[in-house]
Amino acid sequence: MRVETSKGYSNIVLDRLLQPDGTAARERAFASALFYGVLEKKITLDYVIGRYSSLPVEKMDPLVRQLLRMAVYQIVYMDSVPAPAAVHESVELAKGLGKGRASGFVNGVLRSFLRGGGEIHLPEPADDPIKWLSLTYSVPQRLIQLWKKQYPQEDLETLLQGMTSRAPLFARVNTCRVSAQVLCARLREEQVDAELFPGWENCLLLRHTGSLEAVKAFQEGLFHIQDLSSQICASALDVRPGMRVLDCCAAPGGKTFTLAQRMEDEGEIVATDLYPQKVKIIRAEAQRLGLGCIRASSADASVYSVSLGRFDRVLCDAPCSGLGIIRRKPEIRYKNLDTLRDLPAVQYKILQSAAQYVKEGGRLIYSTCTLNRRENDEITQRFLKEHPDFSAAHLPEEVSRFLGADGLSSATLMPHRNGSDGFYFALFARL
Repeated sequence: MRVETSKGYSNIVLDRLLQPDGTAARERAFASALFYGVLEKKITLDYVIGRYSSLPVEKMDPLVRQLLRMAVYQIVYMDSVPAPAAVHESVELAKGLGKGRASGFVNGVLRSFLRGGGEIHLPEPADDPIKWLSLTYSVPQRLIQLWKKQYPQEDLETLLQGMTSRAPLFARVNTCRVSAQVLCARLREEQVDAELFPGWENCLLLRHTGSLEAVKAFQEGLFHIQDLSSQICASALDVRPGMRVLDCCAAPGGKTFTLAQRMEDEGEIVATDLYPQKVKIIRAEAQRLGLGCIRASSADASVYSVSLGRFDRVLCDAPCSGLGIIRRKPEIRYKNLDTLRDLPAVQYKILQSAAQYVKEGGRLIYSTCTLNRRENDEITQRFLKEHPDFSAAHLPEEVSRFLGADGLSSATLMPHRNGSDGFYFALFARL
């Protein structure tokens, strides 16, 4: 309810509600699975509920609608929950949450669903392919139509599959303190399933982590959590020890820390963010990781500040629609696309400001965690057209090797192709 009515971020909302309070780990895991599952499958769940309800789903009391979604999700997707138990608990929840009058309605819809087999029956794909994709992957039709226009047709369904699969958990090794092999062994000793990710150096794939804050290797600053896409993006900037680097939209700091490690903590990284509270998080994490070359401060990335000086490298990871990370934050898929129309103008303004900090011969990266060409390729093309003092630059060899193509100056990463989040970055050189 908080995510849907208050537009809260799913991870923040859940973390606050599941603060250590004595609840058993198994129950916390169950609550998390149910919470994210209902958010992810909302379109599909509403379709099912609508088939067995005399009242249209959109006209239901919001709380009753959530109870029905939770119940249907448990019946269809959670083998550990007997169907009668899901029905009974939902009816009791309705009573306990002041919706006693609606408890009979909840019971009737769910019993009707069970009499119908308790399974999802979708319309035939040929009847309406876009609607079928929307119901199958629980992605709004407008977003599917956007991706259909912007990306290769043969990628569409595999992209949707990747976007709705379980997101892997990647970690970046703090090479200033430990090697990847040693960290892997250490994590296994602490009952964390860790393995080297093939194809990308100093990247680990983690499973069964539990609470990372309780892992001693984490407490000792031997790694930080960072998706593969962000690790690759940081590598594309090609930093070296002793350089002066600006990360102008730095929070929560993952790329900042990877840059510092690749610089062997020698030189200076100025990490700025608009919100002071987020700057505090960057500082605290830099301290945990033992990275002394990072100087974090609050600043508006859209406004050029001559006092910051010039830099060898500048990273501009602009605020974006986030359409590349919907498997981590499922609520993003339901954004009203009309509200994103003005976003490219904001992104372009930030990129223009960031470009002013780049030294002659320096490098600039523009990146987003979205899959929307208006926020990605079109920004890049406009920037090159309007800034003749910059040119597209070839990505470093290690990035080209991972992508399997030489001579690229930009890249779009996708879950089904690269195993990473959806992500875009472009590299520029100042002439």
